[in-house]
Amino acid sequence: MHCDPRFSRVREVFERHFADGEELGAAFAVYLNGELVVDLWGGVADRHTGRRWERDTPAFAYSCTKAITATVLLQLAERGLVDVSAPVAEVWPEFAARGKGAITVEQVLTHQCGLPVIEDPVPVEEFEDQAAIAARLAGQAPIWEPGAAHGYHALTYGFLLGEVIRRVTGKSVGELVAAEIAGPLGLELWVGAPDDVIARTARLKAGERPQPLTVTEAPATAPASADLTTAAAQSAPVPGPATTPGTPATGGTARAEGAAGTGDEAAQVGHSATPDSATSDSGGVTADGETAAPAGARGGRPAGGGQSGDLLAEMAKAALDPQSLMNRALGNPGMHLLKGGANHPTILRAGWPAAGMVTTARDLAGFYRALIAGDILSPATLRDAMRTRVDGPDRVLYLDTAFGLGYMRPSITFLMPSRSAFGHSGLGGSIGLGDQERGLAMAYVMNKMANAVSGNLRGMRLVRAVYDSL
Repeated sequence: MHCDPRFSRVREVFERHFADGEELGAAFAVYLNGELVVDLWGGVADRHTGRRWERDTPAFAYSCTKAITATVLLQLAERGLVDVSAPVAEVWPEFAARGKGAITVEQVLTHQCGLPVIEDPVPVEEFEDQAAIAARLAGQAPIWEPGAAHGYHALTYGFLLGEVIRRVTGKSVGELVAAEIAGPLGLELWVGAPDDVIARTARLKAGERPQPLTVTEAPATAPASADLTTAAAQSAPVPGPATTPGTPATGGTARAEGAAGTGDEAAQVGHSATPDSATSDSGGVTADGETAAPAGARGGRPAGGGQSGDLLAEMAKAALDPQSLMNRALGNPGMHLLKGGANHPTILRAGWPAAGMVTTARDLAGFYRALIAGDILSPATLRDAMRTRVDGPDRVLYLDTAFGLGYMRPSITFLMPSRSAFGHSGLGGSIGLGDQERGLAMAYVMNKMANAVSGNLRGMRLVRAVYDSL
């Protein structure tokens, strides 16, 4: 392992997470002005076999994938192969059905197109047939008027953009990542992992059982839901880790039971982009894990207190409602249909462009190092992609979200100490980000999934410790 003395505080925080029992296995890496200044790893990659987490142990990083997919699309835009302001139907004619003819590529990139849900259940046999899943979406009508609102397209984001990319190039996102990004840059980063990589990938595990919910008349079953607790309101009655439709809830508690009793929540979960955190220029989480109140809250919500009680109650009820937009967006295709969920080779191999990346922390940070250095996109393209297009209440996640062209920007769901940061987070707490103004690129991956009630502040503490060390 390596840690520049200037960042000794980062190592202390990383090691404390293990000492306090918060981690099973994890890795964290930081580049500063192109130099690898932090490269830490430790713990257990597979709790069943005792396999240790090594320097080259990759992990499934859920929605961190979205930033990679957006970058592939932006590369094609730079080459004149895609016009982000043009209708999707120009390259995918079938998409125009049912009133979708005017939806633009940019509206897909920014979660505005109104297609966060696949209406009919996707069978397991179709999990590796992205074109077939995309065809389902082409036949649907938008849930809201495209461009009138935004809502997190947890899984459909990838199938939609992936089909645009396939129509233009004849290749999948995973193939282009290998040929245009990971290969040339020497990165161990796959959107769709080969069998030899799957064999050494860390095995995901559920977090600790959350505390009982206090939602009135909670149903007897708890469906798949997002990990939605924020640091600013972590004591509020918010759902626990995502669960599968029909999973029994003991004592009114939303709980993820592992496939075949293993506790490997991997993926009973659909997926989520929201770390358990709140954000502002001066607010957030300290390296010691304390919550600093945001300077203010958008959308008429109280400053310093995160989301209102009414909103949190709505979120909790939605998380327990199998028919809520939140659960419908997060749970189909259902990883839980496979034994071990996201640990199953089918998921690791499928390369879903919204949640299908397997990588190490060092190599995900290396992607952002190259991105801010101008080695993947031109500085002008990246600067424009970072410009916030949507910012405010999210129709799917309830909390405020903010997006540029595919990249998350600081908001209550992407806690950053710096307003110049961009990137994407993933279910369980994984993070990849860049900060051009400070010359930073960093990433965190782990295999112990977040407990939504206590909040996954591990990655946020590490990020804060980096900024505090500058």
